[in-house]
Amino acid sequence: MEELIEQESFSDAELIRAANAGDSTAFEALYFRYRDWVVNLAFRFTADRELALDILQDTFFYFSKKFPGFELTCQLKSFLYPVVKNLSINARNKARRYQPGEELFAQIEAPQPAQTASENDLRFALASLPETHREVVLLRFLEEMPLAEIADALEIPLGTVKSRLHNALELLRENPKIKSLFE
Repeated sequence: MEELIEQESFSDAELIRAANAGDSTAFEALYFRYRDWVVNLAFRFTADRELALDILQDTFFYFSKKFPGFELTCQLKSFLYPVVKNLSINARNKARRYQPGEELFAQIEAPQPAQTASENDLRFALASLPETHREVVLLRFLEEMPLAEIADALEIPLGTVKSRLHNALELLRENPKIKSLFE
């Protein structure tokens, strides 16, 4: 465990080099560095905590198979994002096919946490955006990813990221229910 604490000062690239050389604690350090991010991202796609934890395992299993020989050509979040996204979408679709009826009714009847009107309006406005625009907005403002990293993660040109972000913000500004948030 002390080795992991020491490895927190190493960059992702240094840890990947060590993992490529067979150092399992380096891979472990990468896991601990990114596990919360992966679970939260998976949860955003699936809205299911258990599925998000399964996706965490699947993501790092996939990542572990890349060693030895893995070369980091971008930020690690940019590499992991499409993996988490695709695994989440597949898991969510599979879970929908096997949704038991009684559990669904229990979820519908369960009390929901209280949210302010502006939070609900913002959630509704975000949900009304096209998927491609919503994805860019969430990555930029929730994940605080730089535009270049978003372009890498989504495998699209930087100009497309800028355009989608601009168009999404314009659509949100035009929404009368959340207009006050932009003032």
